[in-house]
Formats: sequence, structure tokens, C-alpha cells
Amino acid sequence: MSIIKQSKDYLTKLLLGKSSVPSGLFDSREYFRLYGPIHFQYEKNDDLIIAKSVNFGWGSIITSGKNEQELDKNIKDAILTSFEIPSSYASEAKIERVEAREHAYALA
Repeated sequence: MSIIKQSKDYLTKLLLGKSSVPSGLFDSREYFRLYGPIHFQYEKNDDLIIAKSVNFGWGSIITSGKNEQELDKNIKDAILTSFEIPSSYASEAKIERVEAREHAYALA
């Protein structure tokens, strides 16, 4: 994610304060309440691990990482992007890996 986008997200959050919450936060909570965790299938390709959602009801989420830690961070960011949640609201979104064996992510 570019430093410009991150700066813009944090500046918007700072200016609007806590009184303004992105609608994606509400959408994500409702999605996870109705459909449960988003599951991902992993595939190794050269020196990257590629993750593709297998049950996301609004399309597909695809991302990659060099290792498990980077992939985890990128999956969380991709989920935020899918719900149009700015990165500055990542802590409020509380997206966490919930089933390690199944590669599933949901609200914490």
C-alpha cells in the first residue's frame, strides 16, 4: 500500500474524527454475522504464496505474499479493500485469522 494512500486515510480519519465511520465497517460486520469466516486456498508459485478466497459471496479475493506473515497482512488488507474500509480503520475492523488449518478470516 502506498504511503500516499495511507497518509490520505489517516488524514481523513483525523479530520472526520470518530463521529464518521466508513459504511464498510457495518457491511463487514453484517457479512461475517450472516456468512461466517472467509476461507482461503493457498497455492505456492515460485517464491510466492498465493491466496484465493473460496467462499466470499461478493466475488473473489486474491492476494499474495513472500511468506506466511506477509500473506496474513496482505489478506487482511485485501478483505478491508473488498469492503471499502480505509486502512486507517484496520484496528476498528478487527479482521483476524480464526482457523489456522482452514486459512479462515473473520471479525475478532
